[in-house]
Amino acid sequence: MSAPTSSYRGRIAPTPTGYLHMGHGRTFHLAAQRAEDAGGELLLRIEDIDEARCKAEYTESVLKDLTWMGITFDREPVYQSQRRETYLSAWTQLKDAGRIYPCVRSRKDVAAATRAPHLEDETAEPIFPVEWRPSRDAADEYEAPGCVNWRFRVPDGERVMFEDGRLGECGYTAGKEFGDFLVWRRDDVPAYELAVVVDDAEQAVSEVVRGEDLLLSTARQLLLYRALDLDPPAFYHCALVCDSEGKRLAKRHAALSMKERREGGQSFADALAELMTRYTLS
Repeated sequence: MSAPTSSYRGRIAPTPTGYLHMGHGRTFHLAAQRAEDAGGELLLRIEDIDEARCKAEYTESVLKDLTWMGITFDREPVYQSQRRETYLSAWTQLKDAGRIYPCVRSRKDVAAATRAPHLEDETAEPIFPVEWRPSRDAADEYEAPGCVNWRFRVPDGERVMFEDGRLGECGYTAGKEFGDFLVWRRDDVPAYELAVVVDDAEQAVSEVVRGEDLLLSTARQLLLYRALDLDPPAFYHCALVCDSEGKRLAKRHAALSMKERREGGQSFADALAELMTRYTLS
């Protein structure tokens, strides 16, 4: 990219748990285009914090995909796997403020609860029953985040509102549409919600461009921004690319992987045009 002429700063943040598909490519293309149109910067963050699922071969493929797309970045990439101490500092701040608590309940336990919704979105989390919350002094037993899950105590009944760059005004009610959510996992890995908030704030990202499947995550993250006394970015949630059955594309759609198209000699422009001809947006 050319030298920035505005304060706009966007980011592309792939997770290397598999080969990226053309739906990712469309979102990344839009993120790069919005940064360019604004005369701003574009950053790259590799969200490889989950060592059990993230593989070096996928990271290598991500970097090749972005080069194939013609996307360049204004700074060296940031790797979440190298930022544990930064996330730990945020966890400590939340713990000291009484905003999070240790939780021995598993996701399976929560999903089996009567209040748990039937959600198809893999990023969504069943609503954690409020009666399972421990007392506020339960956190005093722990000096480190591992061994148990840690959940953020949401303000029940509060309507979390935000303005989306594509969809307009959006809002979700804490305790009704989402409940106490994970910020640190029992395998001693910070959860997505915490890591992305800390990273976007530290990198001074001014607009987050991502898929519409993460709308609900925005409400959770806004509560974390407030609890950590951080300024949130603007948000722009893209329409999702769906197959003939209305299901959004996933990394299991191997035939639509950018790797396959790239290695097959197809240009990104042609691959994107084919995608928009064969699939729908939802």
